[in-house]
Amino acid sequence: MRHLLSISDLTKLEAISILDTATELSRISDGAVKKLPTLRGRTIVNLFAEDSTRTRISFEAAAKRLSADVINFSAKGSSVSKGESLKDTALTLQAMGADAVIIRHGASGAPQRLADSEWMHGSVINAGDGTHEHPSQALLDAFTMRKHLGKGSSDLAGIRVAIVGDVLHSRVARSNVLLLTLLGASVTLVAPPTLLPVGVTSWPVTISYDLDSVIANVDVVMMLRVQQERMTDLFFPNAREYSRYFGLNTERLKLMAPNAIVMHPGPMNRGLEIAAEVADSARSVIVEQVANGVSVRMAILYVLLAGHPLEAGAN
Repeated sequence: MRHLLSISDLTKLEAISILDTATELSRISDGAVKKLPTLRGRTIVNLFAEDSTRTRISFEAAAKRLSADVINFSAKGSSVSKGESLKDTALTLQAMGADAVIIRHGASGAPQRLADSEWMHGSVINAGDGTHEHPSQALLDAFTMRKHLGKGSSDLAGIRVAIVGDVLHSRVARSNVLLLTLLGASVTLVAPPTLLPVGVTSWPVTISYDLDSVIANVDVVMMLRVQQERMTDLFFPNAREYSRYFGLNTERLKLMAPNAIVMHPGPMNRGLEIAAEVADSARSVIVEQVANGVSVRMAILYVLLAGHPLEAGAN
């Protein structure tokens, strides 16, 4: 595996290998010495042509914990914002000796274009492209589910997940559907018809328009951010109506199974898709998802650049 552009790039064994490596790396991160020398002398570039806080900082922390040199390349104020082509940017990064480029881009397919070209010789990691995919987020979500609900299993067989809200604009939802079903989980998408993509009936999921009929029968409720910045049309009457039918509030929280957990990829619209008291409740693992993101992104870099998973007990 040279690049991570889509969850479809991974076999089930490769996905489990990344999750297992993340488990080992999380144990090291919890210790007194948090750094490994694995990627010393390697250069990793964060190329973010879209705003990001969690993902960029998470990848930067992951690379530094593996002793890599990190260059943060923000589009704002750079040549990218002045109209430089992806090719010219890639050639610049290659001239810098980049061993890996972590790219977030507003255009779906930009990471694939970078990886397919002769411009880049290093690994390309998709940190979110348009409304297409966000594979590292899906991996950290699966890691979090396995930690809470896996009962020692290497996969997610038998776990039931509801992904709720703005599926249409969500690259997180697409990557999660691919990975969760690959690992044996069953997925239900819950959304108004206007916020489901064309062709969703061919996805390996169940579709529901009624959150109340689903919520008691799942192990994970994953709320999606309503991406109003990507909405050019009216997809629902108003915020109050959306929250009434598709928001996770305290009343719905009480309907959830005893051990079920609440997830959200962030950033959250508190009071719209999720109530503040639910986001901060004991059922919520949202803050833990952010922490797990560092271990999982360390694992992605470790497997791609070291060329092998970290064996249990290694240090």
